[in-house]
Amino acid sequence: MTPQRKDAARNSDRIVAVARELVDEGTPLQLNDVARRAELGVGTVYRHFPTTEALLETVATPRLETIATHGHHALEDDDAWRALAGYLTLLVEAQVSDPALAKVSAHGSDALPRTTELKQRILDIGTQLLARARDTGAARPDLADTDLVPLMCGIAYATYVHSDTPTDRLPAARRYLDTLLRGLHA
Repeated sequence: MTPQRKDAARNSDRIVAVARELVDEGTPLQLNDVARRAELGVGTVYRHFPTTEALLETVATPRLETIATHGHHALEDDDAWRALAGYLTLLVEAQVSDPALAKVSAHGSDALPRTTELKQRILDIGTQLLARARDTGAARPDLADTDLVPLMCGIAYATYVHSDTPTDRLPAARRYLDTLLRGLHA
């Protein structure tokens, strides 16, 4: 892959920054709106990001990378329960605090291969951490690998539905997750 020219890289960074602002504001992401706010031509935005989904995934990528990195560190933790609980906490906190991540996680298909790779890595790490916690007797033996995603999505969904403001979401998510973890702990 050839490196971008400096002006093209600047434009790309500006587009992503504006998209992040819009997503964080709760404004629906539209490439024309991004172009207008970034003070760039619509064609420039479309050259960098041919679809809204590709731009949204690019906005979410740093958080996905952080989760994957944290997960790799969790796999090195000798305490299987602490590693699983910490990882699930990070996942839920990210889901309820980053609207881009919540939307990207909810999509059944991805626009960018990097997104698919990161989501799969995150899922694989969760599966490994759960297996380790079960194997050491720290997690209930009847908890299936396939239970994790619906449980985490349930917490994120409940948090969005039952929180009055965005600032209420994180404490609510932590309460819900704490309750879930107590139920999962053997």
